[in-house]
Amino acid sequence: MRTFAKAHGSMDDVDMRFRKLIVLITLVTPAWAGVVEDVRTALAHNDFSVAGSELEAYRSANGINSEYLEAYSWLGRAALEAQQYGQASAYAKETEKLAVAQLKLHPLDSDAHLPIALGAAIEVEAQVLAAHGRRTQAVAVLQTALRNYGNTSIRARLQKNLNLLSFERRLAPTLRQDEFLGRKAPPLAQLKGSPVLLFFWAHWCGDCKAEAPIIAELRSEFAPQGLAVIGPTRLYGYTAQVENASPSDELAYIDAVRHRFYSGLLEMPVPISKYNFDVYGASTTPTLVLLDKTGRVAMYHPGAMAYDQLKAEIEKVVAR
Repeated sequence: MRTFAKAHGSMDDVDMRFRKLIVLITLVTPAWAGVVEDVRTALAHNDFSVAGSELEAYRSANGINSEYLEAYSWLGRAALEAQQYGQASAYAKETEKLAVAQLKLHPLDSDAHLPIALGAAIEVEAQVLAAHGRRTQAVAVLQTALRNYGNTSIRARLQKNLNLLSFERRLAPTLRQDEFLGRKAPPLAQLKGSPVLLFFWAHWCGDCKAEAPIIAELRSEFAPQGLAVIGPTRLYGYTAQVENASPSDELAYIDAVRHRFYSGLLEMPVPISKYNFDVYGASTTPTLVLLDKTGRVAMYHPGAMAYDQLKAEIEKVVAR
């Protein structure tokens, strides 16, 4: 299973509506629209000096704003990736301090960049603690953040990081399915005695479409062992054609995407609820959650998995 320290945040950790806002900001801020990408590019080459110069130039011209903070937050993520834990912690704490100052000016979700920056800062701080074996403190950081920001767009991201630390061997939370596509999924409690794979996906997610044939093949392969597959998704408020789609129009669009790209999984129940994504911390799509025969979480994996990797995890559960 992927370790907590390697489960870094990505743009999937932000509601897609913020991606669209970022595009709009880029169009109306030509002079400095690329600061985030410029910093990320420098850090991809492990060049913290160039990244720092980009940030300083931007700050001199624009001051500290949320776009600066998003770019700055990548310093912490890059330092964590390089296992420079002291630097990662320092960058994360500075990002959080500056983000909290911005929150005095406007709410977290009124801005496209601030949720990314704050979510990354808290995530890195927790991951550094976990990397040092201080799991209890890491859990406390995330639980405090959930109390403070549980009603904002970064809730699922925070829950994801908490789940990476504490989800395995816990009874899986109940799935809500006030709306659903296909047949209604049986309650998880009724599926005890069989392994269950939860496949959290989104209609806009290319990685989810690529994962679907793998899951379809494994479902067929492990059907004799009783493997059940459930595919929770949620509404995002838009479709590929309509920026502000009504729930009914988006639901119809999701069903069309399901038939086009998930033809091998049309028998998979698809409960639709943002609540499920929040509770399971499915801020990254796909997120794969494997339950053992007692209904407990055996594997929690934000991100796609290769066929052999996922098969090996299912085999462990089947053999128990």
